[in-house]
Amino acid sequence: MATAEAVSPGGTDDAYLRSALVLARRGLGRVWPNPAVGCVLVAGGHTGRRIVGRGVTQPGGRPHAEAIALERAGRAARGAVAYVTLEPCAHDRAGGSCCAALIEAGIGRAVIACEDPDPRTNGQGVARLRAAGIPVTVGLLGEEAAALNEGFFRRVRDGRPMITLKLATSLDGRIAAPSGDSRWITGEEARARGHLLRASHDAILAGSATALADDPSLTCRLPGLEDRSPVRVIADRRLRLSPDALVIRTARQTPTWVLTSPDADAQRRRALEAAGAEVVTLAGAPPDAAAMAAALAARGITRLLIEGGGEIAAAFLAAGLVDRLAWFTAPRILGGDATPAVAALALQRVSDAPTFAVLGRGCFGDDFLTDGTRRSQDIR
Repeated sequence: MATAEAVSPGGTDDAYLRSALVLARRGLGRVWPNPAVGCVLVAGGHTGRRIVGRGVTQPGGRPHAEAIALERAGRAARGAVAYVTLEPCAHDRAGGSCCAALIEAGIGRAVIACEDPDPRTNGQGVARLRAAGIPVTVGLLGEEAAALNEGFFRRVRDGRPMITLKLATSLDGRIAAPSGDSRWITGEEARARGHLLRASHDAILAGSATALADDPSLTCRLPGLEDRSPVRVIADRRLRLSPDALVIRTARQTPTWVLTSPDADAQRRRALEAAGAEVVTLAGAPPDAAAMAAALAARGITRLLIEGGGEIAAAFLAAGLVDRLAWFTAPRILGGDATPAVAALALQRVSDAPTFAVLGRGCFGDDFLTDGTRRSQDIR
C-alpha cells in the first residue's frame, strides 16, 4: 500500500484532475489500443486532503489506471474522491470493469474529465456510478482530456489514428540535396526532440523510397527511452525493401509492418516475413492514405507519426488526414533542385491549401520548431 502524501489544504478539483492528466500523458505511445488514462484518489475533507493512490494505464493497455490507483490506496480509497481523466470503463472484461471496482472500493465521489466514446462504455460508466449513489462531476478539463486522447477518440469514432506529420527541412522546404544527401539538415537538439515525438506515438510511417535512400532505424534512441520505440511501418507497394534493410534486420527487436498491395511479389513477401517483418496486404495500392490509416487503426494504432517521404506527406495532406504538424526548420537553403518536403498537391488556389493553426514555436539549437493543428477539426 502506498504511503499517503500530504497536499496543500487548498487543493481543488481542478488541481487534482490536472495531476491526473500529467500522469495520463506518460502512457502516450505505450498503451495502445487503449487510451492513456490517469487516476488520482484523494481522501480527507477540504482541510488536510491527501493523495492516497495514483495510477496510470500500463503498457499494452492493462491494468487500467483506476485499478492501479485503487491497489495503491487500499482501504484508504473508501470515501475518497476519484479524479479520472476518462470515464471508467463499464464493459465486462477479465478482472471486472473499472466503474465496478470504484463502486466496490466505496469511493465517495468521482470527477471525470470526459466521457469514453467507446460504445461499450459511452455514458454507462457514469450512469453506473450514479446508480450506486456516487456523485459524479463530468466535463472539468474536458477539452484538455479529449486532446490528450485524440488518437483513441479518432480510432473509435473515425476508424483511423490521430496523425502527426513531422518534417525537418531547410528554410526553403527541402529535405535532401540534389544528390540525395540528407544528413543532417537539422542539428542534434532538434533531432533529439524528434526522437521524443517517436516515443509518444504508437507507430511511425515512412515510404519505401525513404527507407531505400536513407536506410533509417526509425527507433527512439534517447537515453532511458530506448524501450519507447514505436511500431515501424513502411509503405512498400512493390515490396522493394530488401531483407538486408536496417528496419527488416532488426524487425525481431522492434516490430515492423510493411504495407503492400495484393499483387506484390510472393517470394519477396516470404523473405521479409522470414526476417521477422509482418507484411500487411491492403485493398488498393499505397500511398492510399485512407486505406493505410484504416488498416493501422484496425490493428489498434491510435497515434501515428509520419516521418519520411514527400509522396507520403502529400498523400495524407491531400486526404485531409493530418491532424498535427511538427515542422523543424534549419537555417540553411538547399535550392529549387533539392528534394521538396511535400510532393505535388495539385492545388488550383491558395485557399485550397491544407491550413494549420499554430500551437507553439520553439528553438532547438539553431533550428526552429513549429507545432500546429489542423483547422476546423472536432475531436470530441
